[in-house]
Amino acid sequence: MILVTGATGTIGGHVVRLLIERGVPFRAMSRRERPGGVRADFDDPASLARAVVGVDTVFLVTVPPVPTADHDIALLAAARAAGVRKIVKLSAIGSGERFDGGTVGAWHLAAEEAIQASGLAWTMLRPPSFGSNFLWYRALIQAGQPIPALTGDARQAVVDPRDVAAVAVAAMTSDAHDGQRYDLTGPELLTFADQASILERVLGRPVEITDAGAPDQLPAGVITGIRWARAGGAAYVTDHVRRVLGRPGGTFEQWARDHREAFAAMP
Repeated sequence: MILVTGATGTIGGHVVRLLIERGVPFRAMSRRERPGGVRADFDDPASLARAVVGVDTVFLVTVPPVPTADHDIALLAAARAAGVRKIVKLSAIGSGERFDGGTVGAWHLAAEEAIQASGLAWTMLRPPSFGSNFLWYRALIQAGQPIPALTGDARQAVVDPRDVAAVAVAAMTSDAHDGQRYDLTGPELLTFADQASILERVLGRPVEITDAGAPDQLPAGVITGIRWARAGGAAYVTDHVRRVLGRPGGTFEQWARDHREAFAAMP
């Protein structure tokens, strides 16, 4: 039995679909009651204890409003008490890197270290920016307004979230990836402008951008990560997707073509 946290999110949703296709038993966790799922909240230890009963493996995705390892550690405590064997954590590229007086992804690093020290089997997944992040800007694109390029002209190996989900499922259904930390990049380095140009070609409509930088109202930890990426920290490609899946990762253009319809519908 696999517990999928973040089951209604981008990666979690793809993980759920893959598990259904493969006939793997799972339990989808969310904060609201959903058919076939389990309702639990990271701030409610009793609900977490109920969610992990009978679970062998946890796919751990946390998106707290303010960056903190507290939610990961709360789930970890419940998992250990219930006899869970393995945790596969969605982390982020660069976590633990020192930059500009801060630590990139400090909350992810703290959670990773707690999981490693727990005695459970583990796999850490560290993707960079997702191709699907452009879906946040559908309304701006449809209105012909520029979208913010937070990372300026820095390049990143943007990853298809479907590849991240496929690696997560591989790690959860095999012991071959235990104790591994995977930087899950796409196959090519692209600037934000490159991505906008590709999307413009795919959609057949203008996609304008503006160099925005990191908004000051974001939490300090998030700003550190954006500035690290903006300085070129994430400008590298790995073979980790190919190593796990036996095929190259998908390109941003392929992702855009597969999701053309999503940009035609209003968000």
